[in-house]
Amino acid sequence: MKISRQQFLKFLGLGVGAAAMADKLAWASPRLAAAREQARQMKIKKVEIFSFDVPLVEPFRISIGTMYAANDVLVRITTDSGFYGIGEACPFPPITGETQDSNIAAARAIREILLDKDPLNIEGLIDGIGNIVHANPSAVAAFDMALYDLLGKVAGLPLYKLLGGYRSSFETDLTSGLNTPEKMAASVKESLALGYRQIKIKVGEDPDLDLRRVQAVRQAIGPEVKLRIDANQGWSVSQAISALKRMEPYQIEFCEQPVKDSDIYGLRQVRTQSPVPIMADESLFGPADAVKLIKEEACDYFNIKLMKAGGILNSLKIAHVAAAANIKCMVGCMLETRLGLTAAAHLVASQKNIVFADLDGNSEHKVDPIIDGIRVDRGTIYLPEKPGLGCEVDPAFLKKMKHY
Repeated sequence: MKISRQQFLKFLGLGVGAAAMADKLAWASPRLAAAREQARQMKIKKVEIFSFDVPLVEPFRISIGTMYAANDVLVRITTDSGFYGIGEACPFPPITGETQDSNIAAARAIREILLDKDPLNIEGLIDGIGNIVHANPSAVAAFDMALYDLLGKVAGLPLYKLLGGYRSSFETDLTSGLNTPEKMAASVKESLALGYRQIKIKVGEDPDLDLRRVQAVRQAIGPEVKLRIDANQGWSVSQAISALKRMEPYQIEFCEQPVKDSDIYGLRQVRTQSPVPIMADESLFGPADAVKLIKEEACDYFNIKLMKAGGILNSLKIAHVAAAANIKCMVGCMLETRLGLTAAAHLVASQKNIVFADLDGNSEHKVDPIIDGIRVDRGTIYLPEKPGLGCEVDPAFLKKMKHY
């Protein structure tokens, strides 16, 4: 049916009026009005800090150090309205220089900053925490995570939908730590049996040994499975260039952090001469590092980690800087439980420019202390649809932890 311009304008006016009336009636509801006022006046009244110790199946070794347990920190922020949010710090001393003790000390200081503040003013609160993020980014990440969990619960939405809502599932890789070529080949075969189609292996020691590792793993997984490598700063510039040229036949998707984190010029040299794309990891902590790496044209991709960036807020800023420069991103992890991994997964799911994921930190854990949260099925991560992060800590597990 054709309508005249006059009829169209009439119908449009009726539609706008109806929408305005519906909106007015909805917000006139006493229940909704009370909820809005409650959220506006909400204050942080309690901050709990727990040690959060998770044993590993076996030590996890990379080129710059070995971890024997996930000695993490849990924070729980409770408001005067009864809403609460949880977050996890996962210090990884070889990379961030933090420890559980330093994170607990930082968390105590942060607690005093946050008490009686508005929990929904996340930008203001993280800014108020200030330079603590430079010395203890994982501790700041735990509070940031808890604040975003609160935000989602208050809004009644899963966090990824509040942050951008681009997707609700995505693939992750599974990582094999440093070992003999034979043991690493056996490890990745186990990953394939679990359904993973993206494999990451650690390198960064003697380039000849690393080449044998890559050869053995590629032979074990076949030509179709994606293979990524991570040198964790273990090579010199000349070693990295030589090794990556020799590894070109093995179809490596990208190499993470081949050289020292502070050597941005060296990273650029490697990127210029390498046949394998280069991803910055330890060279990238916050948004300012992202700008520097872009200016120097030092890498092809970014690896964002909540524990390096100080949480979701700064990670989003990095992702947006990267998108503006047409640099695609990955979100990685340390050895977090599914709490920290769920927070990272919400970030991945929210942004189009985050196209890679390395969220397997709990694969080394002997126990899983998290209820709900992300679900992994044959290498695909599915986001929870509950408000906020959508996960909880097992009360029985938490009862065993030290409280501060």
